[in-house]
Amino acid sequence: MNRSVNVSEEALVTPVLVPEVTARAASRTRAAGPAYVVLAGISLSHFLNDTMQSLIASVYPILKANYALDFAQIGMITLAFQFTASLLQPVVGYFTDRKAQPFSLAIGMGFTFVGLLMLAVAGQYTTILIAASLVGLGSAVFHPESARIARLASGGRYGFAQSVFQLGGSFGTSMGPVLAALIVVPFGQPSIAWFSIIAFVAIVILTRIGIWYRPQVAGRKTAKVELHPDHPDSRRVMIAIAVLVALLFSKQLYVSSLSSYYIFYLIDRFGVSTQAAQLYLFIFLAANAVGAFFGGPLGDRFGRKYIIWISILGALPFTLALPYAGLAGSAVLTVFIGLILSSATSSIIVFAQELMPHRFGMISGVFFGVAFGIGGLGAAVLGKLADHTSIGFVYHLCAFLPAIGLFAVFLPVMPKQLR
Repeated sequence: MNRSVNVSEEALVTPVLVPEVTARAASRTRAAGPAYVVLAGISLSHFLNDTMQSLIASVYPILKANYALDFAQIGMITLAFQFTASLLQPVVGYFTDRKAQPFSLAIGMGFTFVGLLMLAVAGQYTTILIAASLVGLGSAVFHPESARIARLASGGRYGFAQSVFQLGGSFGTSMGPVLAALIVVPFGQPSIAWFSIIAFVAIVILTRIGIWYRPQVAGRKTAKVELHPDHPDSRRVMIAIAVLVALLFSKQLYVSSLSSYYIFYLIDRFGVSTQAAQLYLFIFLAANAVGAFFGGPLGDRFGRKYIIWISILGALPFTLALPYAGLAGSAVLTVFIGLILSSATSSIIVFAQELMPHRFGMISGVFFGVAFGIGGLGAAVLGKLADHTSIGFVYHLCAFLPAIGLFAVFLPVMPKQLR
């Protein structure tokens, strides 16, 4: 972790970074190649972080039964967790743009550690909400700065590095249902405390990454941003950012509908057990992880705009078919949905970073924050809708969300050296 790598100044942490100012700087970055040890460490940390996050949604059936919660209250737990992360991530990103905080990741993981312990002993609904909020706070600190570290260690392969980073998080998300089925369901809510061990391991890893990160940013001088001559003007940048947010909205809200309520949908429609439903959810989330990995390298090779277009809109036929499929058919369809939808994630984030390179941390925080916020708010609204209609109606409605992918036509074509 202590090994230094040569990187271009575009990876620096102030709001006046130099992203690919010259061909010579870019070539130096590419010649160094990715710092694989650091990428592996930050991806593993993302895996551990998102494993603990996904555990919250995976134990919803237990909390619902223990505290007689309705779907709206379940949605509020998701909102408490994800809205905290959504609100604070852009703030964290803006702050770390101005002054890097190499050990902030380890400190943020401490909030997650406390939140898990609180969730394990919570005896009231209010305590559950506070515990979920603390886990969200840990995510708010983790994501913007860890995305910056992934880019810093990319060696110029930005989509690849972002995909490696996203791969850890996606597989972590997929592990929540499995661990809940194997541990929490048999042993009950107090067994959640065992997962604080994961948080402690993550703190150790992130401390080591902080040691590597500190000399990378120490003593760096700032310089004025010089954009490529073919870079979109400010008006087109704002339109593109709005389009990317809309695309992220369609993707994240649909994924949220599955991660929060797919277990209840399977139990209600097919009468499967809670443990079996959690394993079906794992199938979707694992496919989501695989798709997230391949999206970044494909964006590096063919252009991010085209990968975004195909990823969002390409899932539409499968989401439309899901409400009419049987149990086995639903499992197959969710694999295709996960593979296709998640391949857009890395390209959306890197595209946004390239649109506003002088606000790298803030834009990373905004997009990670929007993802969390949309998921949380969407889960609350969908839960309320399910209480008033049915869980099946929710999936009929959400099936049309990928049609928002049509807006990708308004994204600009970026200069080749930025792709």
